[in-house]
Amino acid sequence: MNLIKTGNSWKFATEADLEDFVWANLKELFGLIPLKRQYYVNGQICDILALRENKQLVVLELKNAEDRYIVQQLTRYYDALQEVKPLEDEIDYQQPICLIAIKPSFHRDNFIDKKYHNLPIDFFEFTILADESNYYFQIINLDLHNEKLSKIEIYHQDKERNENIPPPSRGLMNRLAKCSSEQQEEILKIRQKVFSFDKRMEEIASGVSFKYGNGNSKTSKFCVEFYFDSKGIPIIFLWLGLKNNKSDRISRARIWTDWQGNALLEGYVAIGIGAKMNSYKNTLSNRVKIMNEIVANKGSKDHKGYKSMNQHHKDRNRIARKLNNSEPLTYEERQLLEIDVNEFVHVIGGGRLNTYKFEHYDSLNGLVEVALEKWRKRL
Repeated sequence: MNLIKTGNSWKFATEADLEDFVWANLKELFGLIPLKRQYYVNGQICDILALRENKQLVVLELKNAEDRYIVQQLTRYYDALQEVKPLEDEIDYQQPICLIAIKPSFHRDNFIDKKYHNLPIDFFEFTILADESNYYFQIINLDLHNEKLSKIEIYHQDKERNENIPPPSRGLMNRLAKCSSEQQEEILKIRQKVFSFDKRMEEIASGVSFKYGNGNSKTSKFCVEFYFDSKGIPIIFLWLGLKNNKSDRISRARIWTDWQGNALLEGYVAIGIGAKMNSYKNTLSNRVKIMNEIVANKGSKDHKGYKSMNQHHKDRNRIARKLNNSEPLTYEERQLLEIDVNEFVHVIGGGRLNTYKFEHYDSLNGLVEVALEKWRKRL
């Protein structure tokens, strides 16, 4: 963890560092099961969602400094979760939602707000203790007469203070409201990583696009962009090397992801969403669907089948050439090459086709890290 010294005491360098530590130690600190981080629901972003063994939901809001409005924040989270009731397969909403506030110190206004509040909210105060060589995270429950709850060692590195990561803009939050929870979580996680990487990082918003780099001029350098298409679907662009990220020359690369950590560099788009690539991907997606239907019907001899197989041969030959030349393939191109039609090739005619199996995907987090390092070198 990243710690900084302030006077005679120690603190986490950023609120993100505090969140990382609590998330990694939820079991030891509170006996909780981690569920979601930076979870977006109904216009609100919850720091941590966790579960008790009986599937009771616990919401944790963390502050790395004194804050007067933490009770109001937790109230809004409670309302959003009760209204939407997300993740119902994992959470038992028949049980009351538990609310926890964690801070190094509480303002007197926090206690006044809590005193006249209808919802039960637990206040936990933490301290970082240090001896000659080790650092410890100690947390006490202020509602149990300052009873010490836990004391855990912090594995750390000292670090100069960084500015706190700015909260998402209203524009970005409005866009995220139309996304799935997986997309919301991944985008916010990448955003946090980007801002934590370098204090020179800025967010440049322009309608449907949110770019990250050092300003917005002709000499600006960018590394990451979230672009929302006409249907509100988010697309990630990273500034990576040409020739499938093997060249030192940098260009804006369109990234496919399953929003669960897997990713592909699909190609390069200078500006916008890449209308030609989008059209091509949609066309191939339809052909993949048709070919899967033909496979399911064992290559029945209908006009549609013959016409599709002829197109399938042309598509595969073209995609195979790209593969042999180490050019990037779109997700749909991979799908097309994975379809095995050899079982009924004698019915529909034509020679046997090589069937490819693509088990390897890039790590989305790894590609983001590469883009960040390349950005810093360009600066």
